[in-house]
Amino acid sequence: MKLKIFFFFLVLAGALNFNLPLGDAQGLIYKKAVGTAGNYCHLKFPAIQKRTLYSSRPVLKDVSEGDIVDFYGSCDYDPLGSEEVLRQRAEVVRERNRLVDGR
Repeated sequence: MKLKIFFFFLVLAGALNFNLPLGDAQGLIYKKAVGTAGNYCHLKFPAIQKRTLYSSRPVLKDVSEGDIVDFYGSCDYDPLGSEEVLRQRAEVVRERNRLVDGR
């Protein structure tokens, strides 16, 4: 079953012209340089699991969950780095406040 899912995503990635990195930063599912300088990229990677967001070792969600971050910025951006952890923590806080305020 897992092999079928892997091949499905492999075919889907090819159909969508994804540039799948091999041995690149952990968790990247898409990486494409944008512009002429080559240091600005379009990246896609899974969001961090909420239960690990406040731990010392955050873990990315499984791609099949569909919670994908669409990021434009530095090509060496780390999906598990402190900048991304703080950004996703702030997003969780905004969502909690939104639910409490009823918006």
